[in-house]
Amino acid sequence: MPLTPSKIPVFFHKDQLRFKPLYEWAFGDKIDHPETTARAESILKTLEESSEFYIISPKDIPLGALRRSHSYNLLTLYNTAKQLPHGETFYPSVFPKSSQTRGDPTNIIHAGCYCFDAGTPLSSETWTAATWSAACAMEAAILVRRDREPLAYALSRPPGHHVSRDYFGGYSYFNNAALAGKYLRRFGRVALLDIDFHHGNGTQSHFYADDRVLVISIHGDPRECYPFFKGFPSETGTGKGEGFNLNFPLPKGTSGKEYLETMENHVLPALEHFSADFLIVSAGFDTYHRDPVGFFNLQTRDFGKLGRIIGKLKLPSVIIQEGGYYTPHLGENVKTFLLGMRETL
Repeated sequence: MPLTPSKIPVFFHKDQLRFKPLYEWAFGDKIDHPETTARAESILKTLEESSEFYIISPKDIPLGALRRSHSYNLLTLYNTAKQLPHGETFYPSVFPKSSQTRGDPTNIIHAGCYCFDAGTPLSSETWTAATWSAACAMEAAILVRRDREPLAYALSRPPGHHVSRDYFGGYSYFNNAALAGKYLRRFGRVALLDIDFHHGNGTQSHFYADDRVLVISIHGDPRECYPFFKGFPSETGTGKGEGFNLNFPLPKGTSGKEYLETMENHVLPALEHFSADFLIVSAGFDTYHRDPVGFFNLQTRDFGKLGRIIGKLKLPSVIIQEGGYYTPHLGENVKTFLLGMRETL
């Protein structure tokens, strides 16, 4: 399908809306699930109404690409979930330590062996939605690399940055950023910037020993914010990857001004020093001041400023949707960020 050069390409597939978790367990309480279809619908509606964007349906993602970033057990478990009755949702509730047992991914009851929280359910539609979400990220990366598009946006839903090779969680099933990163790494050095409120523990794990992918995350302090067990400044990589993983945790209540100063003074110089060939942005908008699961105070205008800061890198860029749960303003926040980035790119 030919692209319109003046517009920002946006990848999305309607089947990403088939997965509809209704609730989650949070610290013992049953609450409405934040990761609803309204998130993607809000973004899609806003971008479709703008003359600056072009919506494209991605191609199927090859199974081999999923296998390169995710274990046999994860893929098998998701296929097992396909057999759940329509409308039924399974929530992992027992999480044995891997040293104590060996799970069976063909038994849905063992899902907790491959999951790290109680808020990421499985259903017969999980595989469909998650594979199309991953396909969006992969197609955006291919477009930027092959067609030399300066900027492409993957409206990936469900999100992905919490997924490691072996474990899912954080509303995530496939690590979309890792898939794009491992593809682009074949053609040059990759900088991967995670601006979601929550640390991308899964993405960090995929590249922790890799000196060709610089992973930088700016997020809520894990001493008090999910995922709690990762995202500390001391996590800097291992082996050849030592020094190529940087975490910038910020306290609850961080203002837009404070956030952007961290970007300008610390994150941007590190990205410039790395001299990447490609940039991937795991773009979460749960830093917004009204977000129900984030605790920063960014305003819509701050996302435009943030986009302009990142655009200064002048790198071929793949933007992949992660979090953002205040749906009335989510579409506008995404649009503001993307247009801000294009302004300086």
